[in-house]
Amino acid sequence: MEEWIRRREFIAGLGGAAAWPVVARAQQPKKIPKIGVLWHAGNEKEIAVGLGAFRTGLNDLGYTEGKNIELINRFADEHYDRFGVFATELVEAKVDVIVASSAPAGYAAKRATTTIPLVVAYGAEFLVQELAHPGGNITGLSGLLPDLAAKQIEILKDTTTNLSAVALLWDANSSLLYKSRAQEAAEHLRVSLNVVGVRSSNELEQAFSAIADAHADAVLIQPSGLFFQQREKIAQLALAKNLPTMAWNGEMTDAGALMSYGTNARELFRRAATYVDKILKGAKPADLPVE
Repeated sequence: MEEWIRRREFIAGLGGAAAWPVVARAQQPKKIPKIGVLWHAGNEKEIAVGLGAFRTGLNDLGYTEGKNIELINRFADEHYDRFGVFATELVEAKVDVIVASSAPAGYAAKRATTTIPLVVAYGAEFLVQELAHPGGNITGLSGLLPDLAAKQIEILKDTTTNLSAVALLWDANSSLLYKSRAQEAAEHLRVSLNVVGVRSSNELEQAFSAIADAHADAVLIQPSGLFFQQREKIAQLALAKNLPTMAWNGEMTDAGALMSYGTNARELFRRAATYVDKILKGAKPADLPVE
């Protein structure tokens, strides 16, 4: 009888031991999704508008940093060559989604991976095959940036007395598409357009001197991360030369530009969070139309 009891206890013990791995697996913490974000600015303060809106969008969808989501932010400080290095770092960190704050950041991420989902928060129209069916691993939001040029010049002409010459302050590191659309619009509106390109903030003072020497009546500021970062300096230079300026978002006018016409940057970055949410829940970027 005693031997039978010991045998029963031994078998019961084996059953409990077999259950240990199941219990251990059940108690393992759930993996927190990692979101890598490529910012054009130099730090969180400089891009507070976009980063704050993105975080708000995530919070509205039930995500809290450190609890059920992790943000890995990388700041290029307007040195576009850094995007490639940072994009590779995010791929090596095995992030679940990459968010690009601009088209240049998106291009770098596109070169770094064809498998990790990529959400372009501002300028997705430059990277996808078509808006309704993006294809590949890329989707996001469009700032309609090239299409703004014609309306911006038209507004400048309507609001500036005797406007005949406009200077386009152009980021020479960026796509030619906006410049091309601006040139087409100026020709159609019978306004001369003088393109003045810069590659860094160090060239801004020289650029505005050239604009003033060319007797421009107003300045059209191309949508650019560089110009957004330098918005206060650009406003000061324009005011010193008595030049009205047209920008592409409200933060530029807050900094001193005369007027702006364009999409709501805060809303774009807030909406980028909805793409991240859908992808984390299983949606494929190729099936998410660009907004």
